[in-house]
Amino acid sequence: MSTRRDFLQNAGLLTGGSVLASALGNQSFAYFKKGVMPSDRVNIGVIGLNGMGWANAATAMRLPGVVIAALCDIDTTVIDGRIAELKSKNIDTSKIAIYSDYRKLLENKDVDVVIIGTPDHWHALQMIHACQAGKDIYVEKPVGNSIVECNAMVAAQEKYGRAVQAGQWQRSQQHFGDAVNFVHTGKLGAIRNIKVWCYSQSTPMAPKPDAPVPAGVDYKTWLGPAQLRPYNRNRFHYSFRWFWDYAGGLMTDWGVHLLDYALLGMKETAPNTISAVGGKYAEPNAASETPDMLNVLYGFDKFSVSWEQTMGITNGNYGRDHGVAFQGDNGTLVLNRNGWEVLEESRSANKIIVPLNRSVDNGVEKHWINFLEVVKSRDFSKLHCSIQEGAKVATICQMGNIAHRSGKQLQWDHAKKQFTDAAVNAKYLSAVYHNGYSIPKI
Repeated sequence: MSTRRDFLQNAGLLTGGSVLASALGNQSFAYFKKGVMPSDRVNIGVIGLNGMGWANAATAMRLPGVVIAALCDIDTTVIDGRIAELKSKNIDTSKIAIYSDYRKLLENKDVDVVIIGTPDHWHALQMIHACQAGKDIYVEKPVGNSIVECNAMVAAQEKYGRAVQAGQWQRSQQHFGDAVNFVHTGKLGAIRNIKVWCYSQSTPMAPKPDAPVPAGVDYKTWLGPAQLRPYNRNRFHYSFRWFWDYAGGLMTDWGVHLLDYALLGMKETAPNTISAVGGKYAEPNAASETPDMLNVLYGFDKFSVSWEQTMGITNGNYGRDHGVAFQGDNGTLVLNRNGWEVLEESRSANKIIVPLNRSVDNGVEKHWINFLEVVKSRDFSKLHCSIQEGAKVATICQMGNIAHRSGKQLQWDHAKKQFTDAAVNAKYLSAVYHNGYSIPKI
């Protein structure tokens, strides 16, 4: 499976002896490029320096005119490591402002664009505050950790008029667009079912004891609006995504990428009904809270969308560990990060078989090129994945998790943008904020 770790390794971005080797190259990369007028430069501040936060920063720095002006993280060890990596490439870091509080970074008038690469439970607050501070924003997916957060993020962008790109970089890959365009031709015939799946090689985590907070970590700030808990390594950095306080498991990690294309292919925004079954089947005593196995069925007027996730098993549908399959009367189009092809129905009189079209481009880089073009042009309609689009699919993923957690078949009220079950809305529509935090009124 093409995992997040695989992506970072392929991009040369994992911490280690060759960190940033391919991403930053030598002194000819964008930070030092000549011929870029000061008025054309974009100063970027990065909030959250692990994983995709740093991958995005490294990608941006390859592009003409981009300057990293500020770095922010609650872990001084991470900050020190990133500075050391930059210095190892003979990069002058003396003008990079360092922060542990993102609000101070947002006060920096030299910062034009903010990357939000923090855990999911921080995305909404930081994006809204960045809009209020007049920054343009590249926010990692999933954009929100609740349906209410997603709606608030959209409202903030519309009120404050900032360019906001969601980090769903598959939106910028040519083969994904080509596949959706083929679906729209109608050659597959009537499409009755769309299968979406992620079979992950990741295995559930064994429990670990609580421990003292590591030196240099501002753990209280990391928790932010989440409830206070003792420090536990299982809940920190990458593995935060397996706990409801901070994220939504594989559904919100991979689901936003893949369910996005189910919606695009069918030109839909939200289902009528949602039901789910799943749990911690691989290891009931695992430390994680989110399910290792989950099947969700989304009902639309004339078709259904099914989501399958399994941890520790990689033998997925059509011999692929992740993907989207549009099943039509004439054939099935199978799509994933490696490419797409059409498998013809044996009884079909229409000869529509299409051989494998392989992926040939760098989606993250193209996503950043698109974003920076919009930052300069201010034509938000050209964003490949606006906050509106990111919120739409993040909401779909939240629906699946809520159906699982509530144990109910749910109906969606399209006009009110909530479930018809008031008790479910009260319990799950909004994340509970703690420690004095609240979503700003937009």
